[in-house]
Amino acid sequence: MIKRRLLPLVGITAIAALALGGCSGSNGGDSASADGKTTLRVLVNVTPNLTEEFWNDLVAPFEKEHKDIDVVIQNPGAEGVAAAVPRLLAAGDAPDIVQSIAPTPKLAPEMVDLSKYEWAKKGPLAEQYSIDGKNYMAGIGYQLQSLFFYNKTAFEQAGITEVPTTVDELTEDLGKLQQAGWKVPVQTGGDWMSSHALQALGLPTIVAENPKWFQQVSSGKVTFGDTYGDAVDTYADWVAKGYIPKDALGIKYPDAEQAFLSGKSAVYPMGSWFAGTQAKAADSADIGVFRAPAFDGVDQPAMGANIASPYSILKATKSQDAAAQLIEFLVTDKKAVTAQLAVDGNFRDGYEYEMTPLGEELQKISAETPAEAYTPTGGGYGERTMPTGYSEELNTQTQALIGGAKAADVLKSMDDWFAANAG
Repeated sequence: MIKRRLLPLVGITAIAALALGGCSGSNGGDSASADGKTTLRVLVNVTPNLTEEFWNDLVAPFEKEHKDIDVVIQNPGAEGVAAAVPRLLAAGDAPDIVQSIAPTPKLAPEMVDLSKYEWAKKGPLAEQYSIDGKNYMAGIGYQLQSLFFYNKTAFEQAGITEVPTTVDELTEDLGKLQQAGWKVPVQTGGDWMSSHALQALGLPTIVAENPKWFQQVSSGKVTFGDTYGDAVDTYADWVAKGYIPKDALGIKYPDAEQAFLSGKSAVYPMGSWFAGTQAKAADSADIGVFRAPAFDGVDQPAMGANIASPYSILKATKSQDAAAQLIEFLVTDKKAVTAQLAVDGNFRDGYEYEMTPLGEELQKISAETPAEAYTPTGGGYGERTMPTGYSEELNTQTQALIGGAKAADVLKSMDDWFAANAG
């Protein structure tokens, strides 16, 4: 029986038939309900793209083939999946499967090791997300992040005939765009977008030169100032020259997105999900995309990327075998994987769906990026993680740069933050 609704978290403990006990480990067997069926609760990310209808349609073929299993989609509401999981674990009311959060060393003890399953061990970014050699999640593809979308008309007006392949070339092109009359060469904003732009500027070089940068800066073996210095200096230079307007701090994410779509800005550092937004837009500027370049001397820039739609099984489940069957379907069935990739504009080599020209450009970037070039962004994942609060602090300091702070002061503030929080 297909459950044609979402199970809200509010009042969930009142549903005794679905309650799961504590955080104790499972023996791998399945727990049947009164009617002989196994009920699987799946906590998922619900968005304008990932709707109730989408999730129910996605699992319908699985339920049709597994008539002894009911899949109940669970909506975290405004709280979000990441906040809901620890609360539900503490309450002894955890779901069987969690979607959209990456395993961390702190959360891994609550998750089932999926390393015995080839579909998990050989899946997208499986090695990058592993912890102590164990795979605690399986995903469907990649969500690229180290990208610069660009207004093709703006580039043409500025006489730019090829996309930049180094940071110096990108900086030169921003000057040409400004000289051609573009008042906003780089579109960013005051939300989390601020640090997204800085990471797109820095990580392709930093991680290419030091693949263990996340671990080493967290342990104090290298400093943020020594490794991120060139990127912060360049970002501050962009602000000083007006490539990044100082009034960007007052711009919200939806407004920045719309400004770029409507052709009011020239370059937009953003993740691959923007292609999905552009595809739905009633009217859009002529937009292309290029990978975030590295500084001179780097042959293969690192590509910031997240796993698309990671699925994990919580040890609290009494239906581990059934949960594994469902995840295997979600990450290997051709139609299921393709549907999930398409709905959020994600990518996986060998899985194609109807794309816009912009989506096709992103697919080419994905196909040309070797697995070892992918890197986390923000707080990281797998064994490459930062101390808690890093993403927020980086965003605060990036906004300070936009406000006119000196690069040296920002680098010192970040080094002081690591000194107080790392270890």
